[in-house]
Amino acid sequence: MGDIYALLTAVCWSFAVILFELSSNKLNPLQINILKNSFGVIGFIITILILDIPYPNFSNKNLLILAISGFIGVGIADLFFLKSLKKIGSGLSAIVATVYAPSVFIIAYIFFNEITTLNVFLGTFLILGGIVVSTYNFPKQIKSSQLFTGVLFGALAQVLTAASVLSVKPIMLNNPILYVALIRFGVGLMSAIIFMLLKSGYSLVIITLQQGYRNIFLLGGSFFGTYLSVILWLAGYKYTLAGRAAIYNQLSTVLISIMAVYFLKDTLTIKKKIGILLSFVGAVIVSLD
Repeated sequence: MGDIYALLTAVCWSFAVILFELSSNKLNPLQINILKNSFGVIGFIITILILDIPYPNFSNKNLLILAISGFIGVGIADLFFLKSLKKIGSGLSAIVATVYAPSVFIIAYIFFNEITTLNVFLGTFLILGGIVVSTYNFPKQIKSSQLFTGVLFGALAQVLTAASVLSVKPIMLNNPILYVALIRFGVGLMSAIIFMLLKSGYSLVIITLQQGYRNIFLLGGSFFGTYLSVILWLAGYKYTLAGRAAIYNQLSTVLISIMAVYFLKDTLTIKKKIGILLSFVGAVIVSLD
């Protein structure tokens, strides 16, 4: 089931990216980040109340780990990713994002002594190769300093994301995933709001919420991208090996290329077809492990 959850995470996140693209809103990345995270937090709370899930007996150490994980993984890592995206664009950002899976392998080995098999390594190589082939588009007129800082921030974002989710894996084993998600994204949301208050003031936070919650595509993206995909993402890490979950998560980049053809009228080039085929074969190899 862990493999299925991780694969569904990639599907949900791909839908979210397409919906965010269709929203065609004038909000900046920080505003979108606040909106999607607030939607997720509200969704987690409502689901907990409807299902009447009892509050787990978190120790003070558990709460501290969850808070740090949320601040680093949802707060800082998201800001680093957005900074990287602004500097080097989506094509190179997708390639830099391939740092995520190897980061999970290394950190999972350090944290849990988790060994990655030859099948997973081979599948990883094909999937990441497929992502590079299908998304790479060398940016024109980009300065070397801009490229360096963009890649650096992007790589740091992936490493911090991997470390933050793996740090809460032991906590998830014996506690409800929804409470783990609620605390992590609650802390991340508060971090983003504080950042906006310090940068732009109280009025922009109100404007952000008023404009964002009127946009059906943005709400749909928040549902798939924060609420549903986060639950599935954490469930994948809870019920399968971290390395396998990371590889299936990474397939979202390829799925976005496919969905963009049907929803955004994008062109499915030969390069993209080759990338999708490589990634599909890689996923099959990982699943056979």
